[in-house]
Amino acid sequence: MSEENNLDRRRFLTYGSATASAVALAGCVFGGDGGDGSDGSDGGSDGGDGSDGSDGGDGSDGGDDMDGDDGDGMDGLGEAEWRSMEEPETRIGYLERANLAAHQESPWIFLNRQFSVYGKATRLDWEPRRDELIAAYDITPTEGDSEVVITQGQLDSGLDPHDHRETPTDNIVTQAHDSVLERDREGNIIEGLAEEWERVEEGHVRFHLREGVTFHNGDELTPADVAYSINRIVDPEVGGLESPQRDQLAGVTSAEVAGDAERAVDVFSDGLNPIVFQEFATYCDVVQRDWIEERQSGEINRDMNGTGPFRVVDYESDVEVVFEAYEDYWRGEPDIDRLVFRGASEDSTRVNQLLQGETDVIVNVPPEEVSRVQGEGTTEVAPVPSTRIIYNAMRFDVEPFDSRAFRMAMNYAIDLESIIEDVLNGFAAQTGQPTLEGFVGYNEDVDPYPYDPERAEELVAMSGYEGAEIELHTPVGRYLSDLEIAQTVAGFVDDLDNVSASVQQRDFGGLVEELLDGDITTSPDWYLIGWGNATFDASQTLIPLLTSDGALTTFKDEDFDHLIDRSQELPTNE
Repeated sequence: MSEENNLDRRRFLTYGSATASAVALAGCVFGGDGGDGSDGSDGGSDGGDGSDGSDGGDGSDGGDDMDGDDGDGMDGLGEAEWRSMEEPETRIGYLERANLAAHQESPWIFLNRQFSVYGKATRLDWEPRRDELIAAYDITPTEGDSEVVITQGQLDSGLDPHDHRETPTDNIVTQAHDSVLERDREGNIIEGLAEEWERVEEGHVRFHLREGVTFHNGDELTPADVAYSINRIVDPEVGGLESPQRDQLAGVTSAEVAGDAERAVDVFSDGLNPIVFQEFATYCDVVQRDWIEERQSGEINRDMNGTGPFRVVDYESDVEVVFEAYEDYWRGEPDIDRLVFRGASEDSTRVNQLLQGETDVIVNVPPEEVSRVQGEGTTEVAPVPSTRIIYNAMRFDVEPFDSRAFRMAMNYAIDLESIIEDVLNGFAAQTGQPTLEGFVGYNEDVDPYPYDPERAEELVAMSGYEGAEIELHTPVGRYLSDLEIAQTVAGFVDDLDNVSASVQQRDFGGLVEELLDGDITTSPDWYLIGWGNATFDASQTLIPLLTSDGALTTFKDEDFDHLIDRSQELPTNE
């Protein structure tokens, strides 16, 4: 199904924390065009041309080099092709090679790229973003009143923009706050509070701030406010907060007002930090230092004073958040006069509210409700490919998943097309590598595994684990049709003559606690999970999920770690 016709078809880990990772589960001066990408600032819009490391085979057959007579262990498999390829020359080449390696080693069953499926009133002119954020500034009512109501699965966990790590809260606090850099709906880096940005030297970048920006209380934005906002996230000694967003600015160590430039902020990192501009285009809402320091935590979590297009006028925890347009917004006054966020955990409740005209935008329309929303006349479905991958992790350290042949067999056993069409109603895209299409480091030569149950049974036999009984742990209700996906996956595996599979339903919170306790032995052997990556860079998926010390890793391999380590030592264009 084309994206144009959606309805028809090792530095990161030093700064990461378990809490932060859990939610990822739920030179030159550059201007407003996002720059030329010379140091990672291109947002991953082209994913590389494959000319520097992606020529090592197409990977379409699983890359197994299977001859059965020169294997390196009980599987009888030869060494995977990626291990004997020449060293890449560029950062993108290393990331592409890492994606090829992940495909051939198969630490996961690669499933799908999740689509964000919104329902909206037809009176709104609005297209959703790929990063799952709802930017109400981009919504224009074309008829009726200028109030817009948005209903999510849940409301916020508090209004402090630096003290949360979940998309529903992001959607609320970003209406009132701006970031240093921003992204457009396709994920490209654009100007934010900074008009220009540059890499001064390794570990040192500079942001040049625009003039004429004011907070909702009327005070002017200063470089000191921006530096304070950055330090409040990365330094637990600043702002009375140990921010769970610290890994969102992975590698960043501090910020200060530039002493030799007007209205500029210098940001320092440990090492090159090749994706520093991607990070600031995704994270770090800017707050006013004085406003924060004059208030206790409880008050900060009930009110906001940002520079964004909307200001809070009423807040009732777990009930609704009400905004009004900020008339002096530096980009111009919004088309919406009054903006309301509400929460409804049940899918059917949100759909009914939309159809009855009680709300204008809802999140996560379930596939079985799409036709009802689409056929109403006053409502429609607005899907968009997200930045989230859904996969089944398989622990490399336990039987039968310690066998590469068995892990590959699990991929051959799954009919991805059937899951996309029959379970998700076409609102997803097949995957065959950890990195999504359009991200920096995506390997164009790696295809999804084909559905081949006979091959799967051969590989199971080769692995020595015939008769294995395996159990897939899955959350229920966290991701679009997660239980149905898990049941279908287990059904395909159970259909094999030499493997039995079943499903264990899990509470999402309990499952995540097991995955993030720092002990791989407490994690289920086989589980379904999702990972969102709003930086549009492969490293922010590969590092936490597949490197030896990754926060949610199920795979350990020194050669793979080498690819990732080298990728973090090079700028994107070298």
